[in-house]
Amino acid sequence: MNVLLTIVLAVQMLAAVGMIGLILIQHGKGADMGAAFGSGSSGSLFGASGSANFLSRTTAVLAAVFFACTLALAYFGNLRPATDSAGSVLERAGVPAAAPASSAQIPASVGQPAASAAAVPAAPASGAAQIPTK
Repeated sequence: MNVLLTIVLAVQMLAAVGMIGLILIQHGKGADMGAAFGSGSSGSLFGASGSANFLSRTTAVLAAVFFACTLALAYFGNLRPATDSAGSVLERAGVPAAAPASSAQIPASVGQPAASAAAVPAAPASGAAQIPTK
C-alpha cells in the first residue's frame, strides 16, 4: 500500500510541476491579437494557433491527472483498519494519555503547611456517586 501511495504522490507532483510549466509558457488571449498583425508568435514551433491548442489540451490532461491523484490520495488517506475503527486519534497513534498530577508535585501556597501539600486526593467516584444530590 505504501508503494502505491508513493507512486500516486510522485505522479501528482510531476503533474503539478508540468502544469506550472505549461501555464507559464502559454500566452494570454490578448496576445492572439498581436499575432494577427504580424507579431513574431506566428512563426513559432506549432504555428499561429497550433501552440494554443496543444498547450491548452496538455494542460487540461495534466489537470485531470492531478485531480485524479488528489482524489486517490484523499481516499487512501481516510482508509482505516477494521480493528481500529473505534477510539480516538490519540489511541490509534499510540500516544499515552497524560498522567494526572499528584498533589506532591503541586507546590504549597504561601501560608499553608507543607504537610497538606503532600496529601494525596482520593480517586473520583464513578457511576451514581458522581451525580450531585440536592
